[in-house]
Order: sequence, then C-alpha cells, then structure tokens
Amino acid sequence: MTKHGTISTVEKGSIAEQAGIEKGDVLLSVNGQNIIDIFDYRFLVADEKILVCIEKPDGQVWEIDIEKDQYEDIGLEFDPPIIDRERSCRNKCIFCFIDQLPESMRDTLYFKDDDARLSFLTGNYVTLTNTSDEELERIIKYKLSPVNISVHATDPDIRCKMMNNKFAGKIMNQIAHLTENNITVNCQLVICEGINDGDVMVQSIEDLAVLYPGVNSISVVPVGLTGHREKLFSLQPFDKEEALEIIHRVSALQNRYLKEKGSRIVFCADELYVIAGIENPGYDAYETFPQLENGVGLLAAFEKEFHD
Repeated sequence: MTKHGTISTVEKGSIAEQAGIEKGDVLLSVNGQNIIDIFDYRFLVADEKILVCIEKPDGQVWEIDIEKDQYEDIGLEFDPPIIDRERSCRNKCIFCFIDQLPESMRDTLYFKDDDARLSFLTGNYVTLTNTSDEELERIIKYKLSPVNISVHATDPDIRCKMMNNKFAGKIMNQIAHLTENNITVNCQLVICEGINDGDVMVQSIEDLAVLYPGVNSISVVPVGLTGHREKLFSLQPFDKEEALEIIHRVSALQNRYLKEKGSRIVFCADELYVIAGIENPGYDAYETFPQLENGVGLLAAFEKEFHD
C-alpha cells in the first residue's frame, strides 16, 4: 500500500519538476498544513507563495519555497488521485445492485463507494449516512457543488429500513444544511414496490421540492433487479400498470411545480416509460437534463441528436 500523499506523476516542464519533486516522493504538507485529500491540496496550492514539504524515498525531508501565479498548477498527481482512500458504503440497502452481481468478477466491481468527494468529481450518488458533520462542513468550505444524493425516502423510519442503517433518518437536515450554504443538490429516489412508492414517494418529492432551487432536481428510478438475489430482501419489478401509476403521479407534480416554481424539478427515469410502454415526454420536458447520467432523458437526448 502506498503512503498517504504519494506522488504518481510529475508533469514534464512543470513548477514541481523544476523544484526537484519526483514520482514516488510523498507530499507531507503545504504551508504547514497537513493534506487530507485533493481538495485541501488544490485549495492550498492556489496561493502565489507556497511552502511545500516533501519526503524523498530515502527519508529526506525537503521544504521547497515556490512563487507562482495565483491558481497556477504546480504539476502533481497522486496515488490514489484524491490522495485519501475512497470511503466505502456501510449501508445494507435492500435493493443494493452490488449485492446482486454474480460471483467471480473483478474485485473493483464489488466496491461500494459512498464518498461525497467522488460525487462532486465523477457524479456518483451518495447517501450521506457515512458523512460526518465535519465532512459536511468541508463540502461547504470547498464549495463542492453539485452533490448527488441517494435519498429514496424522506420519512426517517422508511429510509432507515431501506438502508438497514439506524443513522439514515437525518437526511432532510443534512440536505437543508447543504442548500442553506449554497450547495446545489440533485436527489434520486430508487422506488421499491410496497415500500417507498405511492404516497410515500409523493411525500418524499414534496419534502425535497420545498428546498428548490437548492434541490435542483429529483429523479424517480425503478429498482433494478438481477437474477442473483439469493437470500436477499424480497423485491418485485414494476409491471406496466404500476409504472404508469408512478408516471401519472410524477406528472401531476411536474405540472404544479412548473406553474409555481418555474421548473418541473422531478423527472422519471427512462426505464419507467419503457416498462409502461409509452413515449417519453420529449426533449424539452427534461429542461437542462440535470440527471442525464442517471438515465433520465437519455432516450430523448439520443432521439434529438439522431434527428438533428
């Protein structure tokens, strides 16, 4: 295992290379402050004058004074890229897709990430159940916006049940704190029949929509099920009538929000229209496509691109 802060790449011709920093060196601190992750690093090296403390492979410690333009990159990359180790998920969600994978595939496919930093960097969805108050403040401090959050239900008891985590019930307080501090949030509800559909789904959407525009969008996604659910919580896929019911209830909310708030806010995943056997609502209905990577509006975007 590499040391925390190990440098994996030094850009050719960069300030770091000119200063004698090499691949395999370890970054200890910048301006006397320890580096937790890539956001600490980027924040601190943005200054015009920085003091970089490096440990060489032979144990020598170098302190390097650097003068540069403000925000100029010094040319370092790290192993792992975010410097810190990715945080894994501690939930035992009843619908977890990773638990439904077949055996004997590559190890990386079984890693359950739940790291808000990866949400900002790569668009991953996080539950915030593993996020401490201090980590929430770091999101706010470094303006890591937007953050994509897996909510599923705003009712504390139902959310705790779905995630098998007794600490999952404070999600609305966490989201409200983020939005009050100008962090934009995109939320998803993975809908499971008989658990968080129907009135529970509508209430979750209504609770989150109150926080618009801080809550920028809400996606409604049907649970994904595979043939590898032995000994897992019993779940059933949605049929045509059930998918239509979800679409109709979401559509009613969309129409009201569009009149009241100027945005639909909530959007159904493409899969629901496929299950229901109806056309998607068209390109313009997805507004700015805030959750395209979550399978919301992909078909409409593809159709428009094809015809254009």
